[in-house]
Amino acid sequence: MSGLLAGKRLLVTGVITDASIAFSVAKLAQENGAQVVLTGYGRLSLVERIARRLPEVAPVIELDVTDPEHLAGLADKVREHVDGLDGVVHSIGFAPQSCLGGGFLDASWEDVATALHVSTYSYKSLAVAALPLMSPGGAVVGLTFDATQAWPVYDWMGVAKAGLESASRYLALHLGKQGIRSNLVAAGPLRTMAAKSIPGFEQFEDAWSGRAPLGWDLTDQAPAARACLALLSDWFPATTGEIVHVDGGYHAIGA
Repeated sequence: MSGLLAGKRLLVTGVITDASIAFSVAKLAQENGAQVVLTGYGRLSLVERIARRLPEVAPVIELDVTDPEHLAGLADKVREHVDGLDGVVHSIGFAPQSCLGGGFLDASWEDVATALHVSTYSYKSLAVAALPLMSPGGAVVGLTFDATQAWPVYDWMGVAKAGLESASRYLALHLGKQGIRSNLVAAGPLRTMAAKSIPGFEQFEDAWSGRAPLGWDLTDQAPAARACLALLSDWFPATTGEIVHVDGGYHAIGA
């Protein structure tokens, strides 16, 4: 196959429904010549069913990014399907309900620690687990929501995303010696399953509809997915530690 990612082998996390950014990444990656392996946790049968909606059915590996045994065994499980990896997509985030919706001052450390472990530390954990499969020229790409300011109702997930953005820069620093890049895509709000779990998410929708210079489609994951593919490709060989905004230009406009 020919395409932007011809011959690339990718590990894509976070595919839960076909409305997720990760699904769009996997679909477009296959259409552009890549081999794709998916991970899932908790509801593997659901991920396997969604995987059958891709242009080519992708294998699914069970992975809990907070479980050291799962991480230690990831490389061997991936090798059952591909002989190496050229790219890893981190599309994982979770925060207990106490950490969202205006409860910033009341969330317990236990709940905050869960949010940080799953949404922030896992970026490093996943990259390190996949590292034995990667070679110079490889890329790790994650998804964030612009953490340069505080957002209503986003609370501790916003803190987790700020940590993710910093972790990506440090990963870029430490993996650069091996020729591996680390970049993030900051997508605008999309009506994904993750968004539905955020109380008051409609506040984001209203703000973007009125302020994004290019407009913003809350149901179109393709622009964010295309940015991920570009960063996974060979077209950004000297770009690392970067955050690419795919938000209709919202981030650049003052209040």
